[in-house]
Amino acid sequence: MTLHRASRYTLTLALLALPAAAGAQAFGLNEIGSCALARGFAATASPCDDASSIYWNPGAMPRARGWTVSGGAAIIKIDGSFVQDTTGREWSGDVPTAAVPHFFVNYRGAGKLAYGLGFYVPYGLTSQWGDDFPGRFAAKKASLQTFYVQPNLSYQITPNWSIGGGPVVGHSSVELVQAIDISDRTASVLPTTPPTIITFGQLGIAKRTEFARATLKGSSTAFGVDLGLHGRLTPVWEMGVRFLSQLSFNYDDADATFEQRPTNLILAAGNPLGVPAGTPLDQLPPLVAQFTGTGALTPQKVTTQIRHPAQVQVGFAYSGFPSTTVSAEYSYVGWKSFNQLPVDFQGSAPDKIIQEDYNNTSGIRLGVEHGLDGGMKLRAGFTATAAAAPDETVTPLLPEQDRALGMLGMGLPFGGRYALDATYAHIFTPGRRGRLDERPAGTTVQQAVALNNGSYSLSANILSLTLKASF
Repeated sequence: MTLHRASRYTLTLALLALPAAAGAQAFGLNEIGSCALARGFAATASPCDDASSIYWNPGAMPRARGWTVSGGAAIIKIDGSFVQDTTGREWSGDVPTAAVPHFFVNYRGAGKLAYGLGFYVPYGLTSQWGDDFPGRFAAKKASLQTFYVQPNLSYQITPNWSIGGGPVVGHSSVELVQAIDISDRTASVLPTTPPTIITFGQLGIAKRTEFARATLKGSSTAFGVDLGLHGRLTPVWEMGVRFLSQLSFNYDDADATFEQRPTNLILAAGNPLGVPAGTPLDQLPPLVAQFTGTGALTPQKVTTQIRHPAQVQVGFAYSGFPSTTVSAEYSYVGWKSFNQLPVDFQGSAPDKIIQEDYNNTSGIRLGVEHGLDGGMKLRAGFTATAAAAPDETVTPLLPEQDRALGMLGMGLPFGGRYALDATYAHIFTPGRRGRLDERPAGTTVQQAVALNNGSYSLSANILSLTLKASF
């Protein structure tokens, strides 16, 4: 009696699918600075009056003289659910509230150079589901956390034009928790010609019976560059362009660990395994052996790669209205670089390449800022972005959807040198068809889409606070 080593193969698919979560418009986070968030992320042509321009347009940093420092966090609360077609039952996501930090510092003296340093989180999010969710066999939890550190150097070319940029050092960590189904595992191979394979499902064990849980963790460092150009075209018109390069993270020493989970099932009399009636399934020696020694479900190393895509943003801003600036910008993210993903188990498990076929995405970003007496500022913004994931890859890992965001915020000066920016934003989505399981190997796009068996919904509330100072 054997337990088929396809258990490892399932984990291969799981790890391959993890970067589908990394692809959130996939998995992008733009909540970098409360001012930029309030203005609909339209902060490239007319940057905020703080050091967050190190990210939004590193070429604009010479605008501010002396020291500028800003830091804070965006609190993100996500609500999502899946409704199954056949039963109408709804399962809600179990995603913890996240705090996404940012910190920037910049200095320009009497010369034309400005120097700065930024810490920010451009990619990272978590999808998580409860213990009873039937899609937990694709992913119970998928988490990616990536922060970038960017030293920056900017130069004032002329009174109206400046350029800047710097290297980016990124550190990324990933985690996937996945249930493993016993029903399709081989319970026994009968000595017939050809051999007869008996699965646990054929013994009457229902599909989606969890007998093990896998956890995969890894971390990696990668390098890139962030560049920007800023120009004042007329006294009331500005423009800006920024480019953030792709970073490729190689997880060469990821760890896969396994935990046996009780099924609490009892084998019936006359079972094909030849064991006595009443034998607990969880105590079958060949099953227990998978978690010890050289068993298939013992700790092992895994190698894979996740690409964080390049970004381009270009925009214009108009300040001809009294105390008001209006910005309109276009963003582009090269998600098509995430077209496939190789995974290599550093053992006897089979290597695998899975097709993800993500699409490049474009977005429109609109923002307005109005100044009041005393230095207080009111801000509002709107942005809309298409989903990067195609219809055939909408799964529990990340049920990505087209999305729109509406924002309101304000800036409150105090103490002469300080200001507090506060912003509220809401993410709207239309819902999207998807399924509980990963795309089966060898299926066409049409076949994979036909397997979608329910609908995902998603919304989020964001509160961002940034404290900034100038000296």
